[in-house]
Amino acid sequence: MNNTIFTDKKLLDEIAKYTRAKHIARDEVLMQLGDEIVFVPIVMKGVLRIVRQDPDGKEIFLYHLYPGQTCAMAINCCQSQKKSMVKAIAEDDTDLMLIPVKLVEEWMKYPEWKTFINSTYGARFAELMEVIDLIAFSNMDRQVLHYLQERARAANTKALFITHQQIADELHTHREAVSRLLRTMEEKKLVKLGRNVIELTDSE
Repeated sequence: MNNTIFTDKKLLDEIAKYTRAKHIARDEVLMQLGDEIVFVPIVMKGVLRIVRQDPDGKEIFLYHLYPGQTCAMAINCCQSQKKSMVKAIAEDDTDLMLIPVKLVEEWMKYPEWKTFINSTYGARFAELMEVIDLIAFSNMDRQVLHYLQERARAANTKALFITHQQIADELHTHREAVSRLLRTMEEKKLVKLGRNVIELTDSE
């Protein structure tokens, strides 16, 4: 697997020696709530969807990880020796580079790795703040539209093959509420609705 994220030769040598590649298919789960974290994934190709999940299985979408990105939640959990607090699902066929947890802190001696980890925290923190703002200060229709836009961006398509129940599950709300909001959004020409497909228009 080609690595174009780092340039430090010593770091690259350790990456080649200690990491391993993993491929997961679309919709495959990489990590579940409560899993012991033994590696930190870096996305090389494809997209991971990160959701927060409570013990009852209720979920809320947090953010996507694109090529060259890793999960701040996984880093935080491994550094504090906690089990996974999130669920990671492949949005598309995805190639990963798996970093053993013991090396996350050890590689801080490399400035390039330290910058990568610090920038990861910054980027994910900003995305989490956006999610919090949407939940706290926005109407549910804004939350649904944001969710659809992020899923469409990750899939590089305007047409999402997704059910109203799936949206409700990941936004921690009721299917009936999602269906009502989608019908209203269709009236506003923000989306076009079909059977298990939602198409975003150019009006959003």
